[in-house]
Amino acid sequence: MRKRFMMTIAAGVLGGALVLTGCSTGGDQDQSTPSSSSQHQGHGGSSSTGSGGEMEHPMDGGPAPAGIEKATSPKYPVGTKVTLTADHMEGMDGANATIVGAFDTYTYAVNFTPTTGGEPVKDHKWVVQEELKDAGDQRLADGTEVTLEAEHMKGMKGAKATIASSTDQTVYMVDYEADGMTMTNHKWVVESEIQPAS
Repeated sequence: MRKRFMMTIAAGVLGGALVLTGCSTGGDQDQSTPSSSSQHQGHGGSSSTGSGGEMEHPMDGGPAPAGIEKATSPKYPVGTKVTLTADHMEGMDGANATIVGAFDTYTYAVNFTPTTGGEPVKDHKWVVQEELKDAGDQRLADGTEVTLEAEHMKGMKGAKATIASSTDQTVYMVDYEADGMTMTNHKWVVESEIQPAS
């Protein structure tokens, strides 16, 4: 009996050590350097807990999606210096930015659960029509279930989502600086989230 009891204690200690080792190495792998990504709270939305929605966001958002139509006469043409009023990410509201793309399409705020797991993201702003799988060219109604093709952050591509709201405002890609970092080709801000540079 005593021998079995001692073996149980030893197994428990060893198991605890393995768990601690796994936690310490896993934590190191999940940390990202400031040069490659920025942490933010669900990109314009929040998680259901209000604190678990942090996701990696690339410093360079990449090119505009295939098939998106350039705006013919945007209020803020490419190259225009502007001030952002959106608060999708920490440090964004009030940041100086440069317009790098202006497009005419339908733009959506969506609710989704990342494919990587974790808490649901509410009211993620924004994804455009061309970033929704098989979305067609008609504006989708609030409540429509869609599959995301956007890769704005880890766990987004392939996620099932529900449209929370939409707009047909001109939508922009911008370069901007916030918290000492430069974000390039950031997707997206809509016209009402921009004002002339101050």
